Amino acid sequence: MKYFSLIVLFLTLIACQNKVDSGQKMKTINYIDRASGEARTEKVPSEGMLKWLYSSPSGKLALNVLFKRKFFSALGGWYMNTRISKNRIPEFIAEHNINLNEYQRDSVQDFSSFNDFFYRKLKPGARPIGEHLVSPADGKILVFSTIKDVRSFFVKGIEFTLTDFLRDKVLAEKYAGGAMAIIRLAPPDYHRYHFPASGIASESTKIKGHYFSVSPLALQKSLEIFCENKREYCTLATQEFGEIVIVDVGATMVGSILQTYQPGEVKKGDEKGYFAFGGSTLVLLFKQGKIQFDSDLIENTGKELETTIKMGEKIASPSNVL
Repeated sequence: MKYFSLIVLFLTLIACQNKVDSGQKMKTINYIDRASGEARTEKVPSEGMLKWLYSSPSGKLALNVLFKRKFFSALGGWYMNTRISKNRIPEFIAEHNINLNEYQRDSVQDFSSFNDFFYRKLKPGARPIGEHLVSPADGKILVFSTIKDVRSFFVKGIEFTLTDFLRDKVLAEKYAGGAMAIIRLAPPDYHRYHFPASGIASESTKIKGHYFSVSPLALQKSLEIFCENKREYCTLATQEFGEIVIVDVGATMVGSILQTYQPGEVKKGDEKGYFAFGGSTLVLLFKQGKIQFDSDLIENTGKELETTIKMGEKIASPSNVL
């Protein structure tokens, strides 16, 4: 009876997203398409629900009482693993113009559930691996040459600190003054992630947390979400870029962060893991003076615009390479 009641509550709240007060306003989410250089507007999945959760008193109450909790995301993950969830796939593909020809399984009938589709694998060669440091995932990226730039970019809420984010003061001090990249994966994106460089990968360290959304509509409110959500990180010791910290951040409806790599030597482009259903984020941290981000990414971030990125695309060079 307990779980039946939770399911009823879950479905009722999902239905509420179509009854959001039209007077609630959150700014339009614009980004730059890297291939064309054009500015575009993002279509945010479940936008009505997110506006309700982060802009209204009743929504904020539901967010803190229910939506950020593990059982809610677990409930969503349970549904996304059922065969009935497979019925959502064709509409999702059409709505977001997903090209299944890029993937190892290129027919809807090949997937047993929506989650099975969600963390689908690419065909070999579908994402060429570029020079120097590459993006670990498909998504939209922001880059910051120093942590100070991160703090001035996200001005709302509690100040973002590496100590709070990593829950390790000694490790955080090593990256004080260093650079940071944030790669945000929206639900339509490819949800496996890879190593951005070759090197020696450590074991993954888990940090317990909640399950707030990492949608841009939620991040408008504060970057402190990253310091509250469930996350995992590993260090990657490289010759070109020094030691990199790779942080995998979960979110609402992300039932699992699953690591598929083995600690030890890895090559650039090797798969590191994947997220189950939901929007997610990867954060890369670099020690001071080790990397130089590509100029277009720096320019777009300076204009408060994310840039679309594909796994394997070059995003930075060593600081000694002009």
